Amino acid sequence: MPTPTPQSVCPLMLGIAGWSGSGKTTLAAELARQLDATLFPLDLYYRDLSQFPLDSRHKRNFDHPDSLESELIIEHVRALANGKSIQRPVYDFKTHSRVAGAFDTVTPAGVVIVEGILALHYAELRPLYTFSIYVNAPHDVCLARRIHRDMRERGRTEESVREQFEATARPMADLYVTPSAARASVIVEGTDALDWSVEQILRRMRLAGLMPLPTPPTGFQQQQD
Repeated sequence: MPTPTPQSVCPLMLGIAGWSGSGKTTLAAELARQLDATLFPLDLYYRDLSQFPLDSRHKRNFDHPDSLESELIIEHVRALANGKSIQRPVYDFKTHSRVAGAFDTVTPAGVVIVEGILALHYAELRPLYTFSIYVNAPHDVCLARRIHRDMRERGRTEESVREQFEATARPMADLYVTPSAARASVIVEGTDALDWSVEQILRRMRLAGLMPLPTPPTGFQQQQD
């Protein structure tokens, strides 16, 4: 397991992408726990829509790359990759706006995980990753998970989630998210058991020389030729 590094040392950078509802956020959280990593969700960088009437904000296309403040994302990910702290904005999903004057200080650990549907889309981000992951999942599974999340966490109705999925989420994912799978170091299935997906990723990272091999159990003796 990587050891957290001081700010003067560049961290290991992981990018995790996949459709909304694919399971990438759950996977990223578990990897962050196991690797003692700093988690960087792109969802917190939606552009502030406070200049628009509240009842019309939910009709915006939140799945297009322009919906995120990519300039600030790139600046902040680059800073973290160089071992520097950032001031991350605070976003209110219920009002689709940023909390004025509120920021979270984020300091990079030995591993930084950048997670979001477009994490592997932006050309400026990809060179910053040491290793990248794409989470694949069937459309119906993604929709069901998105309904559950948005109703519970973002104050949405099932009807509005379904409408948004068909109008923007699905077509935008076909255009911008699915193609990014070709840029991933490894592809895992979002319907597989979480521990199995994590093991696949850690194994590939070890093979790539990014993590130490597991320590043999006590009492293990290597067979001699």
